[in-house]
Amino acid sequence: MGLQLHCFPVTAPVQAQPPSFSIGEFRASLGMFATGVTIVTARAANGTLVGLTANSFNSVSLDPPLVLWSLARSAASMAALRTGSHYAVNILAADQKSLAERFATKNVDRWRDVAYTEGIGGAPVLVGAAASFECFNRSRYDEGDHVIFVGEVERCSHRAGASPLLFHGGRFYTEHPL
Repeated sequence: MGLQLHCFPVTAPVQAQPPSFSIGEFRASLGMFATGVTIVTARAANGTLVGLTANSFNSVSLDPPLVLWSLARSAASMAALRTGSHYAVNILAADQKSLAERFATKNVDRWRDVAYTEGIGGAPVLVGAAASFECFNRSRYDEGDHVIFVGEVERCSHRAGASPLLFHGGRFYTEHPL
């Protein structure tokens, strides 16, 4: 019996086609996905508190416990979050809409009168959050104009009965939009 060889043609890798839509159309389409709202917090190497509103949060794995979120490369807090060892992801309750708005606004004192406790690695954990995940800054992935952060959850907590703050169509909702 002779040896049979099967040859497969070598082809160039398949690549995505250029988008057929504008950035505005893409943003509007993404806005149709209702999400919860978080504030990601950390302490910079110089001790400064860092915090920002983010709705790009998701679970990754139960074992080990992993979560992810993303941040624009141009964000002022990028250096502190990229190099820090820990951060906290605070899922906001419906009664924390004003905090979400404050932490999404540039050039304001985001931390004025904000109640928090000291979390792992110095990351602030917001008092009253619906849930909090204290994370080791496990890995980061540069993709497009954002960095995807994967955190290994070292401690988590939740407030039983808390209603979540929602974001849909570019607006915050404290109740489900009908």
